[in-house]
Amino acid sequence: MQPGKKIYFASDFHLGVPTFELSLAREKKIVRWLDSIKSTAEEIYLVGDIFDFWWEYKYTIPKGQTRLLGKIAELTDSGIPVHFFTGNHDLWMRDYFVQELGVTVNHAPVRKTYNNKSFLIGHGDGLGPGDGWYKFLKKCFTNPFLIWCFKTLHPNFGFWIARRSSKRSRINTGDSDKEFLGDDNEWLMTFCKDDLKKQHTDFFVFGHRHLPLDLKASETSRYINLGEWINYCTYAEFNGTNLELKKFEG
Repeated sequence: MQPGKKIYFASDFHLGVPTFELSLAREKKIVRWLDSIKSTAEEIYLVGDIFDFWWEYKYTIPKGQTRLLGKIAELTDSGIPVHFFTGNHDLWMRDYFVQELGVTVNHAPVRKTYNNKSFLIGHGDGLGPGDGWYKFLKKCFTNPFLIWCFKTLHPNFGFWIARRSSKRSRINTGDSDKEFLGDDNEWLMTFCKDDLKKQHTDFFVFGHRHLPLDLKASETSRYINLGEWINYCTYAEFNGTNLELKKFEG
């Protein structure tokens, strides 16, 4: 890493819900955050569920979020790498972000090393034990034939179905888990501990859980959950030595 530069991580913006007005205010806040970090950012990781729904037809994408899309293009045009991870709400990201915005799109967790510190970064959905129903649904949602079937729907109808489904999501109904459940009941913590049996990782960075967490996975490893931006507005900052969970605008 370059001296004075930092790497930033954020996830679960869930743009598009619960209302247009609230989503727009949140989008403007996210853009302010990106403006505040662009002078020190060496790389930026957006770790899934950036949108509460995203789908790419061949010539059509969901309307809205133009401020965020423009800001991402501005960042990549200035030479700052932006890494995008698909979450359970934006699984269907294809080549639009790569071609139009110049980002790297990841559909699975990735391992990175910065300043001799190792990272495993991913949205976190489907990792660890339990959550069998979602794991089954994810196989359905990523099935090429079922994706093709959905693509045959007119965009107005396809997006309407998605918006109706989105209204039942945790983040939209306010049912996000607010309490830490203990090491034995946190699926992502279990995943981290199991993964450490195979190889050492200094920092596990995930989203999906919606609760900001900074926990010891071992004496030399930490699990960071990035939280979400409806209630917490939290993100993580790596300064080359330490990874710290922070809150934007109080």
